[in-house]
Amino acid sequence: MENTDTELNKAQTATATSENDKTTAILAYVTLIGLIVAFVMNNEKKQEFASYHIRQSLGLCVTGLALGVIGMIPILGWVINFLGIFVLLYMWVMAFMNALNGKEAPTPILGKKYEVWFAGIQQ
Repeated sequence: MENTDTELNKAQTATATSENDKTTAILAYVTLIGLIVAFVMNNEKKQEFASYHIRQSLGLCVTGLALGVIGMIPILGWVINFLGIFVLLYMWVMAFMNALNGKEAPTPILGKKYEVWFAGIQQ
């Protein structure tokens, strides 16, 4: 009887940790402030799932910043910025859906690069 109670408590703890981890990962994709809050929330526990999505979200923010800089170039920069925003939106939606579904999958197009570029963050 005690063994069953212990196993049940372990399962409940794992589920709670998983939900907390998932919440932090989702929060990372909600604005820049959400990314900062998720980074601070995950700073002590260093949960791998949340850290992965924080790195992906940071990559999306850096990509958006780069698009903003490119958008300052007249005509060609505007076109690249306009098209890039739609690609960035697609990448963000796919990454957000991965976090919602509990998947640790890279964002389309640049996700593998984000894994390499931001490998040292929160490990």
